[in-house]
Amino acid sequence: MALKRYADAVWNGDLQSGNGNISTPQSGLFQSQDFSFKTRFGDQKGTNPEELLAAAHAGCFSMALSAVLGKAGFTPDSIQTRAEATMEPGMDPGPTITAIRLIVSAKVPGIDAGQFNELAEQAKAGCVISRALSVPVSLEATLVG
Repeated sequence: MALKRYADAVWNGDLQSGNGNISTPQSGLFQSQDFSFKTRFGDQKGTNPEELLAAAHAGCFSMALSAVLGKAGFTPDSIQTRAEATMEPGMDPGPTITAIRLIVSAKVPGIDAGQFNELAEQAKAGCVISRALSVPVSLEATLVG
């Protein structure tokens, strides 16, 4: 059976002076979280779609890496992932996410750096969010301790 996850967005007004909100009714994490042109292209507090995409990718990749490590016989103590979504505002036909960079640092007993990097690449390729994106996804993997 297919799983469906969703979020809701409401936008009011024109692009530059309007505003909107994003909600995640299934989880309740966001209830009318504000976003606007200034939260997306400026420094006003609030979220934006690119930040939410990066958050989803960081979480998905961390879980995928844990799964790949487990299949290889390793149990991670910790995995910390940052996903950086790069958006170029002046592109045609409009702002475009041109890359996502995954930066992962993990503490995994009994693994060497070569094995870790190989498994991290497998996790990047298998991550649901990585597979959903059509932009290049790069990875920086650091083994801690």
